[in-house]
Amino acid sequence: MKKLVTSLFISLATSLLFVPSLAMASETELHLDHAPDRSGNKAALQNGAKIFVNYCLNCHSASYMRYNRLKDIGLTDQQIKDNLLFTADKVGESMSVAMRRDEAKEWFGVAPPDLTVIARARASEFGSGADWLYTYLRGFYRDGERPTGWNNTVFENVGMPHVMWELQGEQVLGEDHKLTLAAPGKMQPQAYDDMVADLVGFLQYMGEPGATKRKSLGWVVLLFLGVLFVLAYALKREYWKDIH
Repeated sequence: MKKLVTSLFISLATSLLFVPSLAMASETELHLDHAPDRSGNKAALQNGAKIFVNYCLNCHSASYMRYNRLKDIGLTDQQIKDNLLFTADKVGESMSVAMRRDEAKEWFGVAPPDLTVIARARASEFGSGADWLYTYLRGFYRDGERPTGWNNTVFENVGMPHVMWELQGEQVLGEDHKLTLAAPGKMQPQAYDDMVADLVGFLQYMGEPGATKRKSLGWVVLLFLGVLFVLAYALKREYWKDIH
C-alpha cells in the first residue's frame, strides 16, 4: 500500500511539473508572418519615422530616443524640424508625449507602453520582435464586443484601437480564424504591408540605433583578424622552419 501511495504521489508531482510547460506551449503557439528587412534602407527608415510620428507618437512615447538621432538615417536638422518635430521644440529633445501616464491609464485602462525598445522586448518573448510587430500591426479586425470596436489576432482583447484602419480598411475574422478584408482602405493591401514593414524597421532601429554600424564594424574586425592570422601563421612557419 505504501509503495502504491508513493507511486501515485510521484506520478502526480510529475504531471504537475508538465502542466506549466504545456500551458506555455499552447500560449506561445503563434503564427507570425516574416517581416521584410529594412535595416540599412534609409529611405524606408525615414518613411517609418514619419509613420511613427503621425500615428504612434500621439499616445506612445519613445523617451529613450532623441530626434537628433534621426540624422543617422539621413535626415538633416531642418528636415526633422519641418516634418517630424510636433511634440518638442528642439531636435535634441526626446520623443515623448504630453499625455500623462495616470491620465492614459484612466482613459484606456492601461498606460500605452514606451516603444523605444518594443522590438527587443518582443524578441525576448517570441524570438523575433520584428515578426511579432509586423503581424500585430496587420492583424486588427472588427469586434463589436470590444470597447474600442477592434481586436487583434496576435494580441487577443487588445486595448489599443486600430489607429491606421483608414489606410488598411476593415478586416473581419472568419470561423476558420482567417482574416478577410470586408471594407477596403485608402491603400492597397500590399502598399499597406510595405508601410507597416517600414514602421517596424524604424521601431527596430530605435531599439538599437547603432546596430547597422556595429554589424559593418564586425565584418571589418573579422577581416582584420583573418589577415592577422595569415601573417601570424607565416611568421610562425618562418621562425620554426630550421627547428625540428
